[in-house]
Amino acid sequence: MALDSDVQTDLQTDLQYTQATSLSDLFAADTADAPHAFILNYPATASWAAYPNTEKYFLQDGSDEATKVSYDKIVQQEPWKNLAALGDRLAGIVIRPPRNILIDYWREHFGFRYENLEVLQRSVYLDYLSQSDRFAKVLTLFPFDHLAPEKHAVPPDTHYRLLSKETLAELGVPCPHYVTYHLDETPLEDVPLPAEFPYLIKTTHGLSGEGTYIIQNSSDLDYCLREIRKYREINLLRSIVVSDFVKNAVQNYCMQFYVSKAGAVELIGVTGQLVTEEGGYLGGLIDYQNTPVERFAPHILAIARYAHQQGYFGIIGCDVLEDTDGQLHAIDANFRVNGSTPLCLQRQPLLKEGKAIAKYSTDYRMDGTLDSILVELRPELARKDFLILSALEKVKYGKIYTELYGIVAGETLEEMQHIEQTLQSKGLMLG
Repeated sequence: MALDSDVQTDLQTDLQYTQATSLSDLFAADTADAPHAFILNYPATASWAAYPNTEKYFLQDGSDEATKVSYDKIVQQEPWKNLAALGDRLAGIVIRPPRNILIDYWREHFGFRYENLEVLQRSVYLDYLSQSDRFAKVLTLFPFDHLAPEKHAVPPDTHYRLLSKETLAELGVPCPHYVTYHLDETPLEDVPLPAEFPYLIKTTHGLSGEGTYIIQNSSDLDYCLREIRKYREINLLRSIVVSDFVKNAVQNYCMQFYVSKAGAVELIGVTGQLVTEEGGYLGGLIDYQNTPVERFAPHILAIARYAHQQGYFGIIGCDVLEDTDGQLHAIDANFRVNGSTPLCLQRQPLLKEGKAIAKYSTDYRMDGTLDSILVELRPELARKDFLILSALEKVKYGKIYTELYGIVAGETLEEMQHIEQTLQSKGLMLG
């Protein structure tokens, strides 16, 4: 599939880095007409969810209660990471606030006031936002069943369709061949599958890598089909996608950009993706100075054109694989804040510190409380060798430790790796 030939005449033909250093900066012009709030967490379908997304806007966040994406991740770690990069213009909605000591650290190192944090009770927050006149519109990562449709900043039906794995071929960029099967029309046992491994089976709205299955053998297929049947049994899945596997992939990128209501496009950044063998997201690596923007610009402008035509505005992250021939293949498009968006937004602040290479990970941990970690790592934090985006204290077998989302940054790749080794010698662990 070739790039859409109309792209470069219908939209701008060049691509410039945004000057934004926060989510508020990105959305500033498009939210200036009325008060807007940003719900910083995803919806959920677990038993603890006061407003489960089980009616219309299904998402696949675990096929049974034991495997659901956790409360910790959805309500604390992920929204706190977004809050760190929110800035001061938009009101940020959370249902569980971070510790004040973390907010004080953010104030010192990111420079925002964090006075726009709105903590709402989990049992009432969507009713409040639907009925209150305080906010005309609400920005979301994903449509909420229980938030009034007219309150969504992007029409929820549109947003849900754009977030679907079914939509990839419509974006106007090369992508693997795939076929969508609506399981009410084609029962799972009747879905034709490729004769040879490997290939992929995806649910349409998987969260955090959930619902994507790389099928390399018959046992992988058996597991996948069992998971899909579980989703069907709990009425959380309508369709699946069966996709070709991109062979000879040498790099995995995420292109992130902002599309305004007027259709203007700003580059937020391009990261090299860090993923597990199963496709689970671990973080990203970025070179703030030497990213070949011209390589990615045609793809970004094509997707931006399509998004604008559909009535979408906001952040888009498109995952692409590069093969041994240098061709780029889009494998996923996320019309929302992405995992490494805060990493990309650190471009200007870190370049001012002489740091061109940075790595973001959701998988750091360190023994002790956040209080003790801020003391132990004070020199590295002061030099911005390490930035903390999210910190959640836990205890296991009586031992307290803290799970961290963080950024390690250095002047060069070698220096960044040396800094990470120094941090490890002080007790910072991966995984």
